Amino acid sequence: MIYLTRFLFETHSIEMKRTVTIILYLTLYFTVTAQKESDDVRAGNKLYKSSKFTEAEIAYRKGLLKNPASFEANYNLGNALFKQKKYADALEQYKNSVALQPSDKMKLAAALHNTGNALLTDKKIEESIAAYKNALKANPKDDDTRYNLAYAQSMLKKQQQNKEQNKEDKKEQQKKEQEQKNQEQQPQQPQMSKENAQQILEALQQDEKNTMEKAKKQAAKNKKSAEKDW
Repeated sequence: MIYLTRFLFETHSIEMKRTVTIILYLTLYFTVTAQKESDDVRAGNKLYKSSKFTEAEIAYRKGLLKNPASFEANYNLGNALFKQKKYADALEQYKNSVALQPSDKMKLAAALHNTGNALLTDKKIEESIAAYKNALKANPKDDDTRYNLAYAQSMLKKQQQNKEQNKEDKKEQQKKEQEQKNQEQQPQQPQMSKENAQQILEALQQDEKNTMEKAKKQAAKNKKSAEKDW
């Protein structure tokens, strides 16, 4: 099972206040824009909690139109897309949120964690492991990330074992095919029936009998000739 980080879902109200404060601190010019963005993101959060993920996606995208550099809009949009199983799109949003390099390590860890989730879902196991490790560097106390990292590592190990087994199976199959091919190339010996074998045996026995009789006759003839000469 893959855990989706709970970071912004349970503590979002606190993080939203921090975000608005930072925007106001940078410049008062963005006061109105930031307020509108916050309304969209807050609306998206309410929709998300009500499991209305498509509507939440729309709200977050509205927030991004007003402020593309919003970590919360990028990150939460990723979560809404993930819930809709749009994993490639979710990954893109998580990468965007990581690229913003938030000063809050918890935010960075959350974005990296979910980057790992999206990668793992897309079977990019080695990349997901790297993302989880980076998430733990930002937040070493995150047990959910530690669990996902261990799970991804076990998946990678199993994948590697399967590859090795497939190689062995392929070698064994090739060996059997080569042996069969060699057997087919060898000249086939004609099959001999039991009757033919008996006939050949009788012929050999008769030939041996004839040879012995000839030998006896020849011996007798030689003996008579010798007696006559004497």
